[in-house]
Amino acid sequence: MESRSTEWEGYQVSFTTVKKEQSNPSPLFKGLPDNMCQTPHWGYVFKGKMVVRYKDREETINAGEAYYMEPGHVPAYVAEGTEWLEFSPKEEMDKTMAVILENFKKMATEKPK
Repeated sequence: MESRSTEWEGYQVSFTTVKKEQSNPSPLFKGLPDNMCQTPHWGYVFKGKMVVRYKDREETINAGEAYYMEPGHVPAYVAEGTEWLEFSPKEEMDKTMAVILENFKKMATEKPK
């Protein structure tokens, strides 16, 4: 995954390209309330497709679609080659990313069972 981002008026604005299919990255969200992202996101998918899971449903977002991800979601699947532009409140996104990065570090240092 490659992401370029900047801060703009209290929002993190990111352009992301997925280089390899992403299936079930939900373990990265462990430790957040309900083990789900609590940051709202607004965006647009230029290419590809992503599936987002909520407690009560899944949503598929395809190329050419704008979206709003409400708090309480996790990515379930992102197709290889998917590209999107996303706006997220920076303060909330920073809290989420701190947990994700910590989980990523733990997963990288764990020995396979």
